[in-house]
Amino acid sequence: MGLPKKTLEDALTLSSADRAELVDHLLASHDRPDPEMDALWTREAEDRIDAFDAGELESIPAREVMDWYLKQ
Repeated sequence: MGLPKKTLEDALTLSSADRAELVDHLLASHDRPDPEMDALWTREAEDRIDAFDAGELESIPAREVMDWYLKQ
């Protein structure tokens, strides 16, 4: 399977503004809410907050994380 050649050819004939609009629509079509995934991430966040509040999880200041990341 794959993108039909004609589709790509047609898209490339569009103006820059129209291609940008097409890209926005295509990307938006992938960004649909997934209630099950949202629930899992919510539970994970709540568990991490609970662990931090209970002293079971340490935090690292964002500045330290960014400094480490930028040195890599």
